[in-house]
Amino acid sequence: MKKWAYPLAVVTGIIFIVMAFTYNTSTMNVFDDKIAAILTGNELIILFHYIGEPIFVIAVGVIAFLYLWLREKNYRGMNFILLTFAAGTLINQILKRIFERPRPEIVDQLTSFSFPSGHSMAGVLYLFTLAYIFSEIAKEKRKIQIVWVAAVLLACLIGLSRIAEGRHFATDVIAGWSMGYSWFIVCVIWYEERKRKVIEKTT
Repeated sequence: MKKWAYPLAVVTGIIFIVMAFTYNTSTMNVFDDKIAAILTGNELIILFHYIGEPIFVIAVGVIAFLYLWLREKNYRGMNFILLTFAAGTLINQILKRIFERPRPEIVDQLTSFSFPSGHSMAGVLYLFTLAYIFSEIAKEKRKIQIVWVAAVLLACLIGLSRIAEGRHFATDVIAGWSMGYSWFIVCVIWYEERKRKVIEKTT
């Protein structure tokens, strides 16, 4: 990872904390309403929620896990996936129960809590994990850059889709992105530290 990626995780952690303490203020309510007015009903953006659905994310995780196991023999990578995909989902569910924020009021709304957005958080975690793993395997810098740009773009669209279909407030989505990225970097630090220790033992 680039050196700036690590302090950025501190920034996103602070953003999450700010969202957590201010999402119910009048200022943030106005912000949520403005973003919702811009995005609500955008059918093109709504389509991207499908690649953030739990069943899709689980399927991708299983495929990546099996690839690292059977093809790469990368057992640290397998644990990395468990930390980002599985532990990340658990963290999201715990946070939802801590804050217990109701979702926006629409017809046939989901009954689960709203803050932080699970799709937004999972989107960052699984797409960034795939991009990171690809970066370790790929040789061409250009391909790595393209994959990271795609990961960032898709993660953004997954989050925006939840606002467009009225499932989340904008502050939920920002919090999901922020916590997702912070947890991703925590997992990267663990992975790289484990990798460094293995290299030291073999040299």
